[in-house]
Formats: sequence, structure tokens, C-alpha cells
Amino acid sequence: LSPVNDKTPDKGLLGFYLFAWPTDPPWLYRLTQGVHVTLGIALIPVLLAKLWSVLPRLFTLPPVRSLAHALERISLLLLVGGALFEFTTGVLNVQLDYLFPGSFYPLHFYGAWVFFAAFVTHAVLRVPAAIRNLRHLRDEESELVSPNPAPSTVSRRGALAFVGGGSLLLLATTAGRSFDGPLRATALLAPHGGPEPGSGPGGFQINKTAASRGISMTETSDETWRLVIEGQGRTVLLSRTELLQLPLHSAALPIACVEGWSTSDQWWRGVRLRDLAALVGYETGAAPDVLVESLQRHGAFRRAALRDNQVRDPRSLLALFVNGEPLTPDHGYPARIIVPAAPGVLNTKWVARMTFGEL
Repeated sequence: LSPVNDKTPDKGLLGFYLFAWPTDPPWLYRLTQGVHVTLGIALIPVLLAKLWSVLPRLFTLPPVRSLAHALERISLLLLVGGALFEFTTGVLNVQLDYLFPGSFYPLHFYGAWVFFAAFVTHAVLRVPAAIRNLRHLRDEESELVSPNPAPSTVSRRGALAFVGGGSLLLLATTAGRSFDGPLRATALLAPHGGPEPGSGPGGFQINKTAASRGISMTETSDETWRLVIEGQGRTVLLSRTELLQLPLHSAALPIACVEGWSTSDQWWRGVRLRDLAALVGYETGAAPDVLVESLQRHGAFRRAALRDNQVRDPRSLLALFVNGEPLTPDHGYPARIIVPAAPGVLNTKWVARMTFGEL
């Protein structure tokens, strides 16, 4: 939660935050984002069934009978449009298909506000009718029934079973990427569905490879690479060998990605972020925010910010090893960030510079 990380420009009052990004429990983002993505995909049949059920009302004539009715129809248009927009952009982002114009972050953000505003407006406009019907309990013909219906082809129970079965099928082919073990292979509709990439200490899922980000072995070699640490007017340069001479600590933490997939706990070992802050004069209990910059040349999160509570957490590391072995190039060699409960995009790989100070 920092202007550096927020990719939604000029959001004004819409961008309020109620709390700092938590670090406990360390699996929190793995849970919330897994539920967000999995539930979103599983609810697609429910959304389509709901739209199908109200379809007759969308084309009733006359289209506008009063001012209140006009407002209700507009809210309905925004409600349906907002829901379809959010589901469509969300699914495309989860599948790493960036077919929509512009950046996903502001599009999805503003689409959510349109949906919320339309939902509240529509609900308020329908309250009088709902109260009136509840008071009188009138047994009248539904507005959703066609005046000249064709013979039914499916029962209500059959329709519910069809929709529920579709949701369960999507759930079964998506949810596995948030669990460990054999279930991961069932996540055919999740990003990176299928077996894990290779084996060994580095054989767990990644989004971005070193080659895709333009990272060469020359610039990450021990002879070339130096970590630049800045803060309070001081600058410290450290090689990987010099980092290894600092106190090293271990933490078992998962990686959870915004696309909904996650890994089980991996054993990371490296230097605590608060100890790096101390190198430029900050006391352990007073470590501030930090701006982390990567060697990668492009990408929305080549620069990412961590808040002071994340920096001070003893499990927050500049990791040099994972599962007992040095980081692989695709997992961020020579050094990467790992922070409990942080989205994967904020666990910056191929770290080049760290600037401590208030952000």
C-alpha cells in the first residue's frame, strides 16, 4: 500500500485504504487471493444463469416509464456491464492474456467501483417495491415470465443442477493451484496448470524467467553484481560474498501470486531487511519503508515498495538461498526479496538497489 505500488493513477477519493498491509499470518495472501480467483472463476456459471433469468426484463417495453424507472434501468445497465467487465478482465488476467487495452490494474479497479455504485443504486431503487411486496405478500405474476412462453425444456431443479455442476467443474479445475500435493495437477484452468517446473530445491512455480526479463549471467556474476543500499545520506555497496558474511536467518514462507496460484512453504535463507536498514544508520526497531529496484529492464513491478512493518518483520529477508541451495536465475539470483503475506509481485527478484526512507 504505497504510491509506488499503486498502478491506478488519479483515483482521488476512490483510493482509500483502511489498514497497513499485514504480515501475519504469513499465509494470509495465499488464502485471500486463492479464494478471490477461484471463487471468481467458479461463479461464472452463476453469473451467466442470473443474466439469462432476467433477460426478458432487459427488453421490456416501453423502455422508460418514469424518472425512477429510468434511473433503475441505467443502474441495471451499469450493474450488468460492470459484472461482465470485472469477470472478463479478471479471467484474462488470471490466464495471463492481456488482450484488453491499457493496464489491468486501473481497468479492474475502476470497473469494481462502477459495479459497486450500480449495485447500491439498484438496491436502493428497488427497496420500496421489495417492502411493498413483503407487506402484502401478493401472489402476482412475475415480471420475469414471458407473456407467451414456449414449452419448458428444463425443470428448475435441472437448471440449478446444470449451473451448480458447471461451477463445481470450474472449481475442481482451478482450486488445485492453491493447495499442495496431487491436487495441483487438477488445476487445468489455473495459470501454470499441470506439473511443477522441474525438480530439486528450485523446482517450484515462477511467473517470470530471467530470460524474459532480460537478465544476463554477466550482470549477476559475483564479479559484477553489487547491491546498492541507500538511506539517510549514506550509501553502502555489497557483493554477494559480503552479504554472506552478515548474519543469515531462515524463514519458511510461501509465494502467492496475484493470478491466484501459490506454492507451499519454501525454506528461504538470507539477510533480514531490518539488518540491511541498520547498515545505513537505522535502529532495528525504527527501520522505515524501503524502495526495492530490480535489474529487470521492464515490467510494472521492476520497482516495488515495502512498508515499515514489513521491513521490521524478522521473517522479511533479502534471500540468497532457497531450500538449502543458492537461488536459481529464475528465482532471482543473486538476491531476492521474500516477505510474509506479500503478493508475489512485491517479492522482487534480481535486486539491484534498496533505498530506505519514508515513502
